[in-house]
Amino acid sequence: MSDAEGAWVGLFSGGKDSSWAVYRALEEGLDVSHLVTVHPTGDSYMYHVPATELASLAAQSMNIPLIDVEPDDFGAADATDSSAQGDDELEPLEAALIELDDDLEGGIAGVTAGAVESEYQTSRIQGLCDRLGCELFAPLWQKEPRDLADAMLEAGFETTIIQVAAHGLDESWLGRTLDRQALDELEELNEEYGVHILGEGGEFETFVVDGPHMDRRIDLEYESEWEGTRGRLRITDARLASSNRE
Repeated sequence: MSDAEGAWVGLFSGGKDSSWAVYRALEEGLDVSHLVTVHPTGDSYMYHVPATELASLAAQSMNIPLIDVEPDDFGAADATDSSAQGDDELEPLEAALIELDDDLEGGIAGVTAGAVESEYQTSRIQGLCDRLGCELFAPLWQKEPRDLADAMLEAGFETTIIQVAAHGLDESWLGRTLDRQALDELEELNEEYGVHILGEGGEFETFVVDGPHMDRRIDLEYESEWEGTRGRLRITDARLASSNRE
């Protein structure tokens, strides 16, 4: 358990990795008082992009207040300069955290993040934490992907694949639950095509519809949109179930 004073803030998209980071923080006894979701307006080097609007339902199920960050434009930096764009994308998040640090009694003790292997993302978030004078809790960082995926299943995470963009992932993966059969197939696709088992390279994106950190399951209705080699779910309705343990 951390000795840092103040509250913890979860960087949260609703996807499996950020959800796992928050869940593990709670399991470690860290006081996660707020979640922060950045809603990119287009492609992003730093953030999970699809269906971030669902994060508010997940936060409601977790009984943790959510702060939305909706930057006007991530395109101010040269699009060919990924380093500059990553720094540019970080600015609205940092501004929101500075404001929250001022508002919270005791300030921000630390931030949770779901990065697995991305030095690009983790180094920037670590720099942000250094500037805020708080800790970084990144429980997925450099862990073995299959072990992490199995731990999520064992904990009771129910995860839906909402976007795919990689060789070997066809339309049938959209809406699929990330269960052990899916993980076995992803391991095979990793050997054949290099698909990351956790989708760390953007091969697929997810949304956690249920888990031990949530009071109620999230029910989704959707339509598949497929564009030849990639696709996503267009969410037509999302709601909290009347009870999670019926």
